[in-house]
Amino acid sequence: MQRISARNARFQVWQSYLTNRNKRQRAGEFLVQGVRPISVAVDNGWPVRTVIHDAARPLSRWAQELYQRLPGVERVAMEPELLAELGEKDAEVVAVVEMPPDDLDRIEVGPDFLGVVFDRPTGPGNIGSIIRSADAFGADGVIVTGHAADVYDPKAVRATTGSLFALPAVRVPSHREVIEWVRRSAVPIVVVGTDEHGDVDVFDFDLTQPVLLLVGNETNGLSAAWKEAADALVRIPITGSASSLNAANAATAVLYEVARQRQPSSR
Repeated sequence: MQRISARNARFQVWQSYLTNRNKRQRAGEFLVQGVRPISVAVDNGWPVRTVIHDAARPLSRWAQELYQRLPGVERVAMEPELLAELGEKDAEVVAVVEMPPDDLDRIEVGPDFLGVVFDRPTGPGNIGSIIRSADAFGADGVIVTGHAADVYDPKAVRATTGSLFALPAVRVPSHREVIEWVRRSAVPIVVVGTDEHGDVDVFDFDLTQPVLLLVGNETNGLSAAWKEAADALVRIPITGSASSLNAANAATAVLYEVARQRQPSSR
């Protein structure tokens, strides 16, 4: 077991993952903190390359069980002040987890398919929140398109509270790859965009069919290309002085409506 008590080269590499997307991508790994996210990652078979724990205190029962579940994993004991720079204050464990490939075929398409596209998001926290909501309401996967914040940004990973590891989240360069994937699907998929100027209220649209839900950029909404590609544009009726909803809140509202419509009592 390696022990790290200074800001050596290895520590600096891990520290760079907190802010440098390119370094995370080149290494093919990212940092995960927290009991639930790490546990969900292990439960779902995500490859854990390294487990870093606090060298100054005995391992908790959970940490001992984690090492038992990962018998071949690299173990690193780190001084607590250094570990706090990689995770939250008083963090016991930080895991270095391998990124999966950005392959749309990781997302399974069946007769009850529900997928979510987040188009060019700027806020990693919003990405994480949408992944969490997608998981909560039974989606099969999340796709992030275009020039966007990173799914593996620490703020995004934290905001998912572990849901990142429970359903596929795939990054693609543009809408084109997604449209091609939809076209070659054996299951017909209805592409439904969310837009404040949509043609129909979300409650009046049939969301029981296989659906790919489109959520636009926080500031500018859906791109013109996505609006053109959509089979329908739905709106969320709102009242009061608010002119619109936050992207993550809007996505959650529509995902709830999908889940409501798909309940047997609603059919």
